[in-house]
Amino acid sequence: MSSVSIQVRYFASLREALGPVEAVEVSPGATVGALRDALIARGGRHAEVLARGRAVRCSLNQTMCQDDATLPPGAEVAFFPPVTGG
Repeated sequence: MSSVSIQVRYFASLREALGPVEAVEVSPGATVGALRDALIARGGRHAEVLARGRAVRCSLNQTMCQDDATLPPGAEVAFFPPVTGG
């Protein structure tokens, strides 16, 4: 089974911890939730800032999404903390 290349972007505090962008290979049909779990499984800073107990929002191709969104080839996924304003 071949893999699919996607681009992962991080914003705000996640960007400070992990950098702005990285390319990741996933299985065809993988979801945003599976991607997050794979990144968490790397351990270290990925596990710390993307942990399931932390509030992290995500988008797929610049549209807000849930963990069950399927990743198409060439997708762009962004992870970021919830935004608050005043």
